[in-house]
Amino acid sequence: MAASDEPTVIKKYANRRLYNTGTSTYVTLEDLATMVKDGEEFVVQDAKSGEDLTHAVLTQIIFEQEGKTGQAMLPISVLRQLISFYGDQMQMVLPSYLEHSMTLFTREQERIREQMTSMVGKSPLDIMASGQKLIEEQTRRNMEMFQNAMQMFSPFNAAQEEGAKTGTAESEKKAAPSDELKAMREQIAAMQRKLDSLEK
Repeated sequence: MAASDEPTVIKKYANRRLYNTGTSTYVTLEDLATMVKDGEEFVVQDAKSGEDLTHAVLTQIIFEQEGKTGQAMLPISVLRQLISFYGDQMQMVLPSYLEHSMTLFTREQERIREQMTSMVGKSPLDIMASGQKLIEEQTRRNMEMFQNAMQMFSPFNAAQEEGAKTGTAESEKKAAPSDELKAMREQIAAMQRKLDSLEK
């Protein structure tokens, strides 16, 4: 990678060849996959128009990686779910949710690896129980992230909740005089019963 804080520019030509301007060499999708794994930032641009093709190329890398035997990470059920979100109103929320989830998973990967290593030598039942616990914990954190993402797209939720709380408090205040009046009536009734008993 070039000695710069800026991401390396990868030029894509009409013949689909990719040129790394940082190393002045032609590269393959496999080379770009290695750069991603090594944490090297890059952008892919059309060599003629300068159009940003990064998203399309990264998607192509995933497609090729998924096609390799034994390397598929996206189950068919997940692929179907992703496809179903296109055009849905949740489409604008899902990217943030996925990004936050992957960020969290990346931060936690060292701890997860340690826990997986600690499972070596354990019985299948213990491994299944530990694995299930990891999944449940990750799911819980993902749901928290999802709720936070939903709040970002629903800025009026907090105001509505606050309004509901305020309304409840006001209702309680309004209800207070009625409660006091009821108590007074009960006291008067009790006094009346005592007076009636004295008269007898």
